Amino acid sequence: MPASDSRHWLITGVAGFIGSNLLETLLLEDQSVTGLDNFATGYRHNLDEVRRRVSAEQWARFHFIEGDITSLATCHDACRGVNYVLHQAALGSVPRSLADPIATNHANVTGFLNMLVAARDAGVQSFVYAASSSTYGDHPGLPKVEDVIGQPLSPYAVTKYVNELYADVFARAYGFTTIGLRYFNVFGKRQDPDGAYAAVIPRWTAAMIAGQPVQINGDGDTSRDFCFVDNAIQANLLAARATDPAARNQVYNVAVGDRTTLNELFAALRDALAAQGVDYGLEPEYRDFRPGDVRHSQADIGKARKLLGYTPRFTVRQGLAEAMPWYIGSLAGRRG
Repeated sequence: MPASDSRHWLITGVAGFIGSNLLETLLLEDQSVTGLDNFATGYRHNLDEVRRRVSAEQWARFHFIEGDITSLATCHDACRGVNYVLHQAALGSVPRSLADPIATNHANVTGFLNMLVAARDAGVQSFVYAASSSTYGDHPGLPKVEDVIGQPLSPYAVTKYVNELYADVFARAYGFTTIGLRYFNVFGKRQDPDGAYAAVIPRWTAAMIAGQPVQINGDGDTSRDFCFVDNAIQANLLAARATDPAARNQVYNVAVGDRTTLNELFAALRDALAAQGVDYGLEPEYRDFRPGDVRHSQADIGKARKLLGYTPRFTVRQGLAEAMPWYIGSLAGRRG
């Protein structure tokens, strides 16, 4: 991208999984980026890895602030001089929210409101935020369409729905442009495999690389619309740069538009590992369903296609094939 097209971006949660992938992409485009993170769920080694993947000149365009979105002063400082905000910071995980709803609310609601106020006060051009497919709650319809949701099934889902309500109010009350992206089970490099709340793909992959058993919650027929991180990056950048008034102040599904059962995912991971010369011979272990989990999830991505021009480039298996060398190189030897 020509230097004349360079803009100043803010990524909250920049040391996290999606945040660090966004950082890498923007720096490779020669953009200027401020990053904000408190390392509650992000890692310094994610930033170190991005530094190794970009040039010294590109890395010099990155300014990091260690701080917390629950501090309004910190949010104001981070938004200073920014054109585009990509708000990824949150306490994710349904089980985490059930165990500690107050902490989840503090980060995801208070922190989100602080970021909205700071970005509005700074006059940023657009504010793109990470919403969640958990907002669909108990609504049984498939595929999931943005304007039809059910009752939330976890405190985490409540916080993500509140984000959408606040964003809508800021558009109506202040004329402040926002776009929400309801992520559906995003996966890829730099996703944390450790801890009680780790996502299924890195957790299973790490276990399979180590020759350990894989545990499936329920009967394995639970299904998800797994979305490779490069698809989510595409959606973020399209949303931030959207100029069509009809495309702004909206919420979009970010997914592939397909369903993969946990049993199918297990087989796909085993195949992707085998393609890299890693054989895994154990069968999965089945245990009880997890409280707060939705049985099936699949997105309708027609709205994002139409208004943003979003076209996911990677299926689940293509994304796994793309990510597997990183998993093998990183998950086999590093934890924490």
